[in-house]
Amino acid sequence: MLKKKEILIPADTYEKHAVIYHDTDAVPKACILYFHGGGLLYGTKTDLPDFHVKTLTEAGYQIIAFDYPLAPAAKLDLILEDVCASVNHYVKYASMYTEKKLPYFLWGRSAGAYLCLLAAAGGKLTEKPVGILSYYGYGFLCDGWFMTPSKYYNTLPPVSESALGAIPSGIHAEGALDRHYSVYVYARQKGNWIDLIYAGRQKFFYLDYTLRVCDKMPCPIFCAHSTGDTDVPYSEFLELCNKYRAQRFVVSHNMHDFDRDAESPTTARLLEATIKFLDLKLGTGHF
Repeated sequence: MLKKKEILIPADTYEKHAVIYHDTDAVPKACILYFHGGGLLYGTKTDLPDFHVKTLTEAGYQIIAFDYPLAPAAKLDLILEDVCASVNHYVKYASMYTEKKLPYFLWGRSAGAYLCLLAAAGGKLTEKPVGILSYYGYGFLCDGWFMTPSKYYNTLPPVSESALGAIPSGIHAEGALDRHYSVYVYARQKGNWIDLIYAGRQKFFYLDYTLRVCDKMPCPIFCAHSTGDTDVPYSEFLELCNKYRAQRFVVSHNMHDFDRDAESPTTARLLEATIKFLDLKLGTGHF
């Protein structure tokens, strides 16, 4: 039986929570620490489709979905610090989350995958993950796509800068689509996405908030991507996989979050491949 509970986590800048999912009939193998997508500008920790939660928890993987602060109120330094703090909190206080401490994987979709990869690469995690699940993630490894107007988003109705006025100015973690998504569309239409998530010199953005200077990851990576991704180019996926010898799952779709359709056979195959990766890395002891 699937169980869900929410816990409060100490944080200095905002009220922070995590949602924990587990199946009481499954023998627990490991925890998956999950961080949602949304371009760092929108999204919520509860965005996982029921199919994903059911499939993974039945396979013995407990999922812990964390809040993190959203831009532009929070910038990348605070966001990444918060993500690392969440991971380290699980490592130190595992009994708050599970009956016993379990090995852990990191899992992110889109911006969440980017944050997981950065956190693992940065050396600030007190215990390294067994592996990382990157669903349509990125590391800003390829030039151009994130600092220029997006062809895809410019096919949508134009969004003005006034969209920024509709979102809270204080540090917050919940970014509802009805208010926050338009800010992401605006940022991608104008090509100023980085200006909304990062404050500092461009040199230090490339050094500190991309994977360009990270030659090796501390654990294996599973990367899933669609060839016609509308947000993150396929070339970014290829660069990420080649750089870290990641396991690949590729689909032919013109969609970013191609697994949103829980009824699609592709989504079922993705979850099957994901569980195979998780089981294999636990079994081989690649910690």
